[in-house]
Amino acid sequence: MGQYRYVQPARTAGEESMMRQPLSRNFYNVIYLFMIGLFLGVLLVNLGYDAWVENGSLLDAGMVLRLKNSAPDGGRLFPYIVRHRLGGVCMLGLLSTTVIGLPAVCGYICYCGLAAGCLLSVAVIRYGIRGLFLMTAVVFPQGFLLIPAYMALFVWTVGFNRMLYSRSPYREPYMRCSRQFYIRYGLQMAGVVAVVIMGALLESYVNPKMLHFVLKIF
Repeated sequence: MGQYRYVQPARTAGEESMMRQPLSRNFYNVIYLFMIGLFLGVLLVNLGYDAWVENGSLLDAGMVLRLKNSAPDGGRLFPYIVRHRLGGVCMLGLLSTTVIGLPAVCGYICYCGLAAGCLLSVAVIRYGIRGLFLMTAVVFPQGFLLIPAYMALFVWTVGFNRMLYSRSPYREPYMRCSRQFYIRYGLQMAGVVAVVIMGALLESYVNPKMLHFVLKIF
């Protein structure tokens, strides 16, 4: 009895375009969700001015003074930051394999924007232009690696979840069970992890020096 082998039909240019669309759409969706969270964070601080600024201790003079007088040890700081960063990466990676992965990841993106909006608003309200320098110093230079890495991670989780659970006419069911599918997504995740570790190195050994340099103006 002869063996039959399934031959994947060639895709047209339109189908190839449809397959590429989700990647760019996922990227823009991540931007939109982060900006929504950022706006909500700014709005939250301005509506709750008394709680956040007048009666709050976030980024107040005492906190800035403690930062100025601190002398973090990069050797001890690096393991803590790596555990924190990779813990978030693993959590999002695992969530992306579940049915609730998409709403969970979207909520996490909004939360990141919310936290950034709150910190930025409090810093600017307290210190004006110096607050912008402070927030820049907080994410420099590791932000050049961590921000693209997390953007890629968010796009990866959304794309992986949709590949597993969505029903697209241009996505063959057998792709979800193929070895190439898991190898490709595994290599992408490994690349994200490598960049996050490099960012953690900068955050542990270089960022404290940059932060102390900027804190001299406070």
